[in-house]
Amino acid sequence: MLKPLGDRVVVKVAGEEEKTAGGIYLPDTAKEKPQKGEVVATGPGKMMDSGQRAPMQVKTGDKVVFSKYGGTEVKVGGEEFMLLREDDIYAIEE
Repeated sequence: MLKPLGDRVVVKVAGEEEKTAGGIYLPDTAKEKPQKGEVVATGPGKMMDSGQRAPMQVKTGDKVVFSKYGGTEVKVGGEEFMLLREDDIYAIEE
């Protein structure tokens, strides 16, 4: 598994929509990049100028919404993950 550094977060990407609400199946070229997922690992937090680490606002297990174009896609063991900075995460789903 990946162990993120600093203020980075590893998110398991939610599956892409295969069909529309009306039941029309989407080809791969028409699918939108997912923006939701579950946090599977977090780094220790961002190092501040004072030498202390800022606490992370997300934790393992949180369902999050993240930037469409942020982060780096990574495949580990056949599964797709996003490696994001905490700033690229917009919200936690409740």
